[in-house]
Amino acid sequence: MVDVLWFIPGHGDGPYLGTDINKRAPSHAYLSSVARAIDSLGYYGALIPTGFGCEDSWVIASSMIPLTQRMKFLIAFRPGSLSPTLAARMAATMDRMSNGRLLLNIITGGDPTELKGDGTFESHDERYAITDEFLTIFRAVMQGETFSFEGKHEHVEGARINFPPVQKPYPPLYFGGSSDAGIAVAAKHIDVYLSLIEPPEMIKPKIDKAREAAAREGREIGIGIRSHIVARDTLEEAWATANGILKHVTPEAIAAHRERMARFDSVGQGRMMQLSSASTNGRDALEVSPNLWAGFSVVNKGLGTAIVGTPEIIAERLQAYVDLGATKFILSGYPHLEECYRVAETVLPLCSWWDAGKNAVTFRNDTREWQ
Repeated sequence: MVDVLWFIPGHGDGPYLGTDINKRAPSHAYLSSVARAIDSLGYYGALIPTGFGCEDSWVIASSMIPLTQRMKFLIAFRPGSLSPTLAARMAATMDRMSNGRLLLNIITGGDPTELKGDGTFESHDERYAITDEFLTIFRAVMQGETFSFEGKHEHVEGARINFPPVQKPYPPLYFGGSSDAGIAVAAKHIDVYLSLIEPPEMIKPKIDKAREAAAREGREIGIGIRSHIVARDTLEEAWATANGILKHVTPEAIAAHRERMARFDSVGQGRMMQLSSASTNGRDALEVSPNLWAGFSVVNKGLGTAIVGTPEIIAERLQAYVDLGATKFILSGYPHLEECYRVAETVLPLCSWWDAGKNAVTFRNDTREWQ
């Protein structure tokens, strides 16, 4: 079974990157529109990002519960920013209030400068050690244990929660980490190992490594792929649209972005930047694999790659990752509201594993109707 999630842009949205032109603020009204579309169109759920530049993921998700019926909320949060017992209480409450619609995306963080603003000063590998200890406590109390633990970074005595989550043993844990330290955490604790989309031949060894590490822990993990999508009726239109998203990017903005990214110690982010290293002006057609474009990396942190093409081509490219073992996709496109419809209506019906009826809800308004 393959599940497809979309993305709720808690940092704002718009048709262009690297500019405020036609930018949409992350207002509740706008984010609600995106969530309702996700809920209506049969997506499994949506990722809600975290970080200095985003509205709070927990608050956004909580506010969307009464506005939606079936979609799941993949809430991103950083273990270093709150205690594991508090996180367990928040997660259990969210899972109960939503009737089992919570997913959790564990973010260790890759920008040391931003992390210092939240009080996290540890090195790259130490942050993964914090995540390991955090999840050891979190998983225990979510399963109903009264748990005591003393590690290098976390210390609790008699930690527990009174009200359990709906999902057993706890809401599924998603996590991405390309370093050895990250893969070790995934192998020990995580249900779905996430990777930003890379060429299949580049991503396969990482997927294999994560699975083998989990097997040594006596566990199995699912595989998730995070990708932007640029789908249009013709290939020429798709590439023009992709490049058009960057049309307001200046050389100065690209230089500032590269300087900003140089401070990151994330291995996964480094792999993204490596894919775009050949670009000189940010508008080159950086096709690093058939229809896989790294152009967004020249100005976008996090995910910088997109599958670009006709719906038929994109469905074929997604299948290549299913063949590698992917069971989850987290997709996005600019702007997220319009592209949410486009991908659900033109791309996903061409995928043999897509079943919109599995998650769809009945929805009607003046212009669209789903049964």
